[in-house]
Amino acid sequence: MWVENVRVLSIDAPAIAFPFASVEAACGFPSPAQDYETTELDRNEHLMPNRVATFLIRARGNSMTHAGIYDGDELIVDRSISPEDGHVVDGEMTVKRLRVTPSGVILSAENRQHPNIEVAELSKLHIWGVVTRILLRVLRS
Repeated sequence: MWVENVRVLSIDAPAIAFPFASVEAACGFPSPAQDYETTELDRNEHLMPNRVATFLIRARGNSMTHAGIYDGDELIVDRSISPEDGHVVDGEMTVKRLRVTPSGVILSAENRQHPNIEVAELSKLHIWGVVTRILLRVLRS
């Protein structure tokens, strides 16, 4: 999965609040007894708690479909998070799952049709940030 473009977020952007129902949405049969209360949620604060270190990228390709990342999805990446084994990262301009093994580092594809990228030494790998959210396109064209 390749990174198509990178967008840096404005630090001065105004708060964007929208109604937030403080209930969980059942993906099966909803409870008829559930009350519906709404509050406001600042989308910037919720999605990007560290705006200075956050940027958006658009994913291209299908190597990460088993991680829920599809072609055209936008990913929120935070540079302030230290990458760890198991994180989905933006490294070497490709999005993969970081695997740290005794024999080296692997940028692992989440689709068996795509090869993993093996990195002999961790020092030769540049990770741009850790993917924290997927802005998933529900309606696909």
